[in-house]
Parts: sequence; structure tokens; C-alpha cells
Amino acid sequence: MSGIEAKAFPAPSDIKDFEIVTGTVRDETGEPLPGAAILVKGTTSGTITDLDGKFSIDVPDDAILVVSYLGYTTTEVSLNGQSILSIQLGREDSQLNEIVVVGYGTQKRSDVTGAIGSLKRENFNRGIIANPVDLLQGQVAGVNVTSVSGEPGANQNVIIRGIGSLRSGTQPLYVLDGFLLDNSDNGIASNPLNFLNPNDIESIDVLKDASAAALYGSRASNGVIVITTKKGKAGSSQVNLSASAGWSSMANQIDVFQADEFRRQVLDVGGNLEDFDGNTRWQDELTQVAFSQDYSLSMSGANTEKFSYFASLGLLDKEGILKNSNLKRYSGKLNMNQKAFDGRLIIDYNLTASYTENLRPSITSTISDMLSLNPTIPAFTDGKPTLLNTNALNPIKRNELYSDNAANNRILGTISPSFEIIDGLTYKLNLGVDYSNTNRYIQYKPFTEVVNESNVANGSLDQLISANTNSLVENTLTYNWNNYKHNFTALAGHSYQTFLDEFRGTSARGFAANNIEPRFQDHNSTLEFPTTISSSGVRNELQSFFGRLNYVYEEKYLVTATFRADGSSKFGDNNKYGYFPSFALGWNVSKEDFMVNSVFNNLKVRTSWGQTGNQEIPSKITQASFSEDRLATGAGSLNTYPIDTQGRTLDDYPYGIVFTRLANPDLQWEVSTQFNAGIDFALFNYRLTGTLDYFNKVSSNILLEVVPADPIQPTSTFWDNIENMEIHNSGIEMALNYNSKPKQNFSYEIGGNITFIQNEVRDSPFAVLTTGAAQGAGQTGATINGYINNQPIGAFYMLQFDGIGEDGLNRFVDINGDGEILDDDRSVVGSAIPKVIYGMRANLRFKNFDLGMNFNGGAGNDIYNHTTMSLFTKAQLSRSNNTTDFAVQFPNESFNNSNTVSTRFLESGSYLRLNNATIGYNVSPSKLGVGNAFQNIRISLTGQNLFVITNYSGFDPEVNTGSTSSGIQTFGIDRFTYPMARTFMFNLNLTF
Repeated sequence: MSGIEAKAFPAPSDIKDFEIVTGTVRDETGEPLPGAAILVKGTTSGTITDLDGKFSIDVPDDAILVVSYLGYTTTEVSLNGQSILSIQLGREDSQLNEIVVVGYGTQKRSDVTGAIGSLKRENFNRGIIANPVDLLQGQVAGVNVTSVSGEPGANQNVIIRGIGSLRSGTQPLYVLDGFLLDNSDNGIASNPLNFLNPNDIESIDVLKDASAAALYGSRASNGVIVITTKKGKAGSSQVNLSASAGWSSMANQIDVFQADEFRRQVLDVGGNLEDFDGNTRWQDELTQVAFSQDYSLSMSGANTEKFSYFASLGLLDKEGILKNSNLKRYSGKLNMNQKAFDGRLIIDYNLTASYTENLRPSITSTISDMLSLNPTIPAFTDGKPTLLNTNALNPIKRNELYSDNAANNRILGTISPSFEIIDGLTYKLNLGVDYSNTNRYIQYKPFTEVVNESNVANGSLDQLISANTNSLVENTLTYNWNNYKHNFTALAGHSYQTFLDEFRGTSARGFAANNIEPRFQDHNSTLEFPTTISSSGVRNELQSFFGRLNYVYEEKYLVTATFRADGSSKFGDNNKYGYFPSFALGWNVSKEDFMVNSVFNNLKVRTSWGQTGNQEIPSKITQASFSEDRLATGAGSLNTYPIDTQGRTLDDYPYGIVFTRLANPDLQWEVSTQFNAGIDFALFNYRLTGTLDYFNKVSSNILLEVVPADPIQPTSTFWDNIENMEIHNSGIEMALNYNSKPKQNFSYEIGGNITFIQNEVRDSPFAVLTTGAAQGAGQTGATINGYINNQPIGAFYMLQFDGIGEDGLNRFVDINGDGEILDDDRSVVGSAIPKVIYGMRANLRFKNFDLGMNFNGGAGNDIYNHTTMSLFTKAQLSRSNNTTDFAVQFPNESFNNSNTVSTRFLESGSYLRLNNATIGYNVSPSKLGVGNAFQNIRISLTGQNLFVITNYSGFDPEVNTGSTSSGIQTFGIDRFTYPMARTFMFNLNLTF
């Protein structure tokens, strides 16, 4: 139990007489507390109370009992010859005394002046989870977590209080046990956090406003997520085994035509029916009931007052619902804490290691085939995948030939010694290295029966090797001073972090059809199939100086001030450093004398202002760069000139030097300025707690690669800060939580959060900065959404569909009334970013049973269904490609009608999801006769993604598979998305 000291066991000669002690544990109102923990101080011996709050334990006659219960103050009871006890626990001021992780330290919740959302492991989302960010979804106000797709370990868009940058995407800064992670691509196609075992995480703190995040400076403009892993606890030595098995299936199929309906529809539209006498459901053929398993074994404890440990091993093997889709992770974790010199020297060791294998199918091709392939084609002919009459590749055969296999090794190690030099003054050194290495092989085995896909017929191999090294050195000095009225803390520090990203790629074609994978074959470059090699190496550095002052007067009045100066190698000599201050005030109103008889158990108001920075831009863009070029084809090049005017051959044209990038030493940091005002409160003896926040975040000095206004420039684009352009995000967050009074048989907790957010681009000099563009034949490059002046972020900008005209072609709204439909008739018709996000949870307990449910959702956003635009058209149906009834909703539509980007394919993205639900049962080890071996036995059943309420016609409304445009992240586009899964998982948890 937290806060209980662990002492050495007595020597055999010192063992006292034992006696049986019985008793009852009650709350402050006299109600019994079932499940309260009773521990003999200095040992690991203990028990828990039954449903009537009663217990019985065999203890030495001079023992001290430590009694604890979640939400109540831990109490020590000396026996003093008593054998029957009546123990009453007082309600703990848990909201105020909760320890919150902030930048480079911790604070009591009552002393926090910033906006921080915290989530403990008992409230994490449940299920077989590959990515730790999934634990947060729907749980913290102001945090919008959206899965990109249903692929195992897929990346997520994590948006904290809105999108504040064009270039840096939405990813916040992740801090793992004090180490600042790098969000750069590590070569594996899934989420970069997949190396971390969620079972090892103790808590997650989200630093949302500038006061909370400013100490992290340069990479905190998108917020900060601080992940704290489990540690050994004094007085508690445990071995925990968790084993889970799960089965996943496709949560929602798109209602394409089945074979008989398909035959009728093709004929009804006057199309050319190609009937192969089959009846194939391609969505069933290309998906599977996926089996997943998750095992975690951990050991933790503290065998002395000076040493504690936590160690774990984990295995996750998660199949995807598309065939040939799998994520497998082997992980290990070791956290140790050593004290010396009467506790003045403390050394923390943290080591995380993982090996991850990621197998992926050809997702875009598979989704396209499962939705559009003719359902009359038999999947198999004579036991083999049917060869399509177009000599195209049967997707079942593709799964045999194609593989995208990545193997990643990653190790993150830190050591953090701290020494209290004099009372209150502590020096801390934080050293860490995060190293990642990935080998990725993308290959096709040769298959000569397919003649119109050269890479398939001849075989192909792309080998990609990536290595990332992130090293950190930090030095901090912290001084604490307090008396009965004043509490003062000062922090000063220096940080130096280096990043090295290395890449090497080899692409080859033309392999022997010998059933050996291309990656295991010898291969020589030929004139017909030349081997190409590419490589790169990027090194960046960050140097920072930072400080923070915290002052608390009489636990009532709170002041926090921070400052950080960040220097980045990405910027030019004139603006290497950015400077980011913040200031916050808080008032614990409930501590005032006039609040003694108030209905509030806690009431705190707080306000903050601060700035954070963004330097997520390409390396070296402030430095000039040149390349060699010369006439290579005989025409079309003006880069070089002949030295010999009589020259007639290429050798007479020497290499010339041309600009590829201009120097810009004046490029400045992008800055996010945020104001926050909030209230924290508790009522009804801390049973109802909540927070209410208003925030206003403005991003300025926007960094962007732009086209020069002057057409006569040595380069086609250059990087600049866009003068006066701003991105505004403002909104209101509210979170509420209610804990019932513990009863003999039943208790419950309910909670929820909601965020209302408005965003807008202001003073942009551009008509539209395209973020989402159409792809595919006849569609490539057409704007779908972007940044538009005085409009929401991710605004959909397109023609308004007005039905089908008498000529069978699209009819659009003539916005400007000039009688023509041109580009200037496009308008803003919606936004990809929700205006409202929310989450709800309920936890109920009846005797030894418990039920937990978590919901999440969003509203006010739209989704562009690019899949529908590409596949579900009348023209496709007429060519005997499958569609949905979307293609036949207008009987007079012409086969020649174009699928122009318009509101015809724009749909509401609002939804409500039952994210996960768990029913569990705690088995009493003593009743099974194994009380001496086990402390706890728990079995549970969890369902993930049990239902979604939405009007969206695609696989799932929580999606984003649009392409990035010029390095600017897009949102709200659904193009051949990997479907979401519905999972049922059985779990067994043993503690001994």
C-alpha cells in the first residue's frame, strides 16, 4: 500500500507470540467498508475485509496494523493487547492530495495552477491494446484521440485543445519517465509508441495549458502527455500475471451488392454484365476472425527502505481482421530506485526494451478489391485462386505473393541520480538514450500469370533500413523552503538533446520464380531491372535553459512562473533561440474562513498565460543548398552552357551549380500563446468532483513552405514565417465525477467530460492552403479541404451538389450567379474537426462482481467519403464492378458523369461509441483454499468497440486516411480505410 514503510523481517529469536485479531472497518458514517486492506506493518502479511467490513488475521501480539481503502486516509492501529477492533477511516481529501506529474517534478493537486488532466490505471480503457494512447480515448477533457484506421497498432491523431500548426501535425510531446521522446518516423509503419507495454503504465498526465507545458518549451505547442510507469512500493511485494485472449471480427461491413442483386442492377442500368456464375462475398473472403493474445508478468516490491524495484516481461500477438495483418511485440521493463546517505542520494534506473514485428497486407488494393470486385467471380477455381480475366491479380493470390514486414528493435534507458546537497537544495542529473532500429521488407514474389503488373510478374523487393538515436542530458537544481505559512520552490535547469535519423533504401526487381522470397535471393542489377539505392542522414540538436518558481501562501494563494529558452539547430544564426514564458495564479477559496460552512469541500480558481514553441520543420532549411546539374537529354535544360561553342556532345557541357534551397537565417520560431481560466471543485464530502476550464490559444509566426510571389526566383519554393497569419482555438472543457457512498453490496462511480471548441484561421494571405486532395484517375490534385481565411481548420472547400440534370450529368449550385460552374463557385461546406468531443464512464460493483463501461464520441464534423467517390459510381457498375445502392440513386445519371469533388460525397462524422465494457469477478483465494499462495484472483470479459451510433456510411466514422499535402497534415478523409474491429477478450489476473 502506498505510504506504508517496509521493514526487515524479525530474526527467528525475536518472533513474538501470535494471536487471532478480528475487527470491523467502517467509513466516517459508520457504514462497513468491504475490501479494505489490512496489512501487518513491516511484513507482506495481510488480508481484506469481507462484505460486512469484517476481517480476521493471525498477528504477533505487538503488531501494528495498517488499514487502507481507496479514497480514505490510511490508518495505523497498535494492538496494545486488543483482540477485537473497531476501526473507522476518514474520507481522504483525494483530489487535493493527489500527486500530479508536472514538468521536471510533481505537485499536490491542491497546489497546481495549470490545466492538467490525469488518468490513473484503474480508469484506463480496457482490452487488448497495442498503443498506450488508446488508454486515453474519451477519458480526458480537451483531448481528442482519433484512430487513423483499424489496423493493429495504427497511428492516432491526438489533438489537445485544437490544431495549432500547419507543419507539426497534431502529435503532442510524449515524456516517458522523464525522457522526452522524439515523434519522428522510426521506419515501422504503425504508431511509434507501440514499443511500450500498456500493462507497465501507472498513470498518464496531460499538460494542456501553457502554464503546465511551457517548461517543455519548443515541442509543447501541441500539449504534453507525461507517461509514468509502475514502480516498486514499500511494504508491498507482488508477482502479477495477466493473461488475455481475444477474438476480433469486422465491426461493420459496407453493404455492397450480393451476386443476384448485382446481376439485376448491372442489367437495369444497361451495363455490360460479366457473369462468372459465382457468388462470392469478397469482404468475407479477405477478412478473418482474428485471434490475439496478451501476456504480462511483473514483479515489484521493496525489500528494504533503501531499494525498490519493478520488472516485467510482456508478449502481445495481435492479428488484424485483414488477412496477412499482424502486430507482435516482445517487451521488457525494469525500474529500480536506490537510496543512500540517509536518503540524500537517490538513483532511479529505468530500462525499456522491445522487439516488434509488424506484418501488413496491401491495404489500399485489398479494400478496393473487397468492395468493387465482381461478386460473380468464384474466389477459387480447382482449388486455386481464380485468375481474373483481365490478367489482374486475385486479391487472395496477392496475399500469397505480397508482404510488408517490418522488424523493430528499440531500447530506452535512463539513469537519474539526485543528491540533496543541503536541506532543501537538490541536484539531479538525467541521462538517457533512446535507440531504434528497423528493417522493413516490402516484396512481391514473381507471378508470371499476371502480365499487366510488372512488379508482380517479375517480383520486386524494397528494403528499408532505419536507425534513430535520441540522447538526452539534463541538469537541474531544485530548492524547497517552507514554514507554516510559506511554501517556496525554485527550479533551474539545462537540457541538451541530440537526434540522429539514418535511412538507407534499396529497390530491386526481376527475381527468379523459385518460391523463395525475394529478400532471401541473390540479385544483380541489370539494364532491364536496375537496382536503385537511396540514403540519408539527419542530425538535429536542442539546447535549453529553463526555470520555474512556485509559491504558496497559507495553502490559499498560489503563484507559478516559468521561463524556457530553446536553441535549435534547425533555425538560422539570427534566430537560433526562442523564448517561452508563462505565469499562473491560483486561489484555494475553500481554505478561506468564510468558506467553513460552505457546501464546497474544495473550491479553487486559477488562471494562466503562457507561450510555447514549435520547431517541427525540416532540417537545414535555413541554410543554402546547391546541386550539380547538366543537360542530360538534349533539350529542356538551361542549367549549363557549353564552354566550346562548337561542342556537339554531352561531354562538351560541364556540370553546373544550381540553387535547390535559399539561405534564410531570419526564419523565426512558431509561437503558441494560450490563456486559461479554470475552476476545480468538490461537493458532498468529495463524492462529486469536477473541473471547468475556458481556454484561448493563438498560434502566430506560422511556418510554411511558400511559392515566391516574384516568378523570377532561383528556387521554386522557400520557407518563411507568414506575416500576420494566426490560427485560433478557443473553447470550454468540463469534467465531472461522482463516487457513491460504499454500501454493503453495491457501489458505483460515474463520470464524464465534454469539450466545446471553435477554431479559425485568420489573416491568411492565401485563398486556400490545400491539406486534403483527391487521388485516382481523373481526380488527382483536386482540393477537398484546407486552411481558408476566417474559416475553421480543415474546412471542406468544394462545389455544392444539386442533383443530376436532365442531361444525366452533375448539377452544382452557382454560388456567384454568373451562369457558369467554375472554381470560384466552390465554398466552405463544413469542417473535418469536431466542434464537440465527449466521453462518459460508469463503474459499478456488486459484491465480488464489477462492471465498467467507457463511451466516447464527437459531433459537428464532416467526413469526405473518398472511397465512395472512387468506387461507387454508375460507370463502375456498368463495367461489372461492384458498388452500393449509392451508384443507382439517380436513375437518369449518365455513365459518362464525372465523380467531381463535391458535397455529394460529404457526410456527417458525428458518432457515439461504446469504446469498451468489462464485467469482472474477484475470486476469494481463501475460499478456494489457496489463500497462502494468492493475494487476488480476477477473471473478466471485455468487449471493445461494441457499437457505434452514427449516420456515416463507411466502415467507421473515426477515420483519417487522406494524403498529406506539401507536408501539411490533412483531416477527415476516408480513402480505402482499414476497417475497425469488434473484439471480445477474456482475461485472467493472478496476484501472488
